[in-house]
Amino acid sequence: MLEPNFSPFPEIITERLLLSSIEKDDSPELLLLRSSEKVMEYIDKEKLKTLEETETLIKRVNEDAANNDGITWKISVKENPGKLIGTIGFWRIIKTHYRAEVGYMLHPDFWKNGLMKEALQAVIDFGFNTIHLHSIEAHINPGNAASAALLETTGFVREAYFKEDFFFQGKFLDTAIYSLLNKK
Repeated sequence: MLEPNFSPFPEIITERLLLSSIEKDDSPELLLLRSSEKVMEYIDKEKLKTLEETETLIKRVNEDAANNDGITWKISVKENPGKLIGTIGFWRIIKTHYRAEVGYMLHPDFWKNGLMKEALQAVIDFGFNTIHLHSIEAHINPGNAASAALLETTGFVREAYFKEDFFFQGKFLDTAIYSLLNKK
């Protein structure tokens, strides 16, 4: 069985980014992201409404990392390492199957410049080479063409399309599932 260890919390540095732990001080920026109509358009979860809800989310994310059940990084540009511009991580790790589900979001001011691709490639590398995952999956709203393109350009393949398998805000929604296998 897979036995990840996220202590101490692993920072990842890329050409332009710093991926680090999300702290309580990041609450205002994370609330801005998680309450944005634009950011949350294809993320089928309730938008956050208060700093208290955001702090509860941060606490849960950090508990997952402390328990080695999941890991979520704060995305910052190197020039401003204290400012959260997005998040990325393996929010669900299925240890018995050496598989994890990746999730991500980025502030719209930073869209369309390759930052999320850079972050995703670094997290894929961490997943395969440090955690020793066999596969990574991503579940997306099929309307999110940008996310589908990101996944495909980083090697993911769409493996499934489920019709109306997800109930959110009074509607049944479709889900596209992408997967990437560790070829090593």
